[in-house]
Amino acid sequence: MAAPVTGLRTVCVFSGSSPGARPSYTDAAAALGREVASRGLRLVYGGASVGLMGTVADAALAAGGEVVGVIPQHLVDREVAHPGLTELRVTTSMHERKAMMATLSDGFVALPGGFGTLEELAEILTWSQLGLQSKPSGLLDVEGFFAPLLAFFDHTVTERFVSERHRALVLSADAPGALLDRLADWRPDPAATKWLDR
Repeated sequence: MAAPVTGLRTVCVFSGSSPGARPSYTDAAAALGREVASRGLRLVYGGASVGLMGTVADAALAAGGEVVGVIPQHLVDREVAHPGLTELRVTTSMHERKAMMATLSDGFVALPGGFGTLEELAEILTWSQLGLQSKPSGLLDVEGFFAPLLAFFDHTVTERFVSERHRALVLSADAPGALLDRLADWRPDPAATKWLDR
């Protein structure tokens, strides 16, 4: 297993490139950005200026935080890159983007989002399950947005595709401060193994 995180210094946020249907999603993204900055943590995210991605970055910047965006060139070409970040790193592909975000970060938070948010979260969880990294991951469960996903994760345990130890990799809370506390307190389970039947 990868070496455990010795401290939560940089938080990677996955989120939608749209604001979503409810104002509470934008409010939660802004609150998370402010909370990250107020704790002196660095924010890493997908580098866009749109949707919840732009909101979390703007809030962290306005609160005096350091924000690093990681974005592939094809999205820069579409003019969605945030122009006011502390640092913007441009990659050649989505795969390179995800790898760089993971390398830069000590923990991960998913805000409400769609396919891209889910795909980024799933890859990070898989890497943790396989022992390729040892970093905490959490869901900011705004108004129960992630309740169906959390129920699905429970179902995968019942159906013996995911162990209870690995289900515990997915932290959740409905408030930014509580979720960041859980990420900071998280410790890896050295006994967890990917294969249930070995």
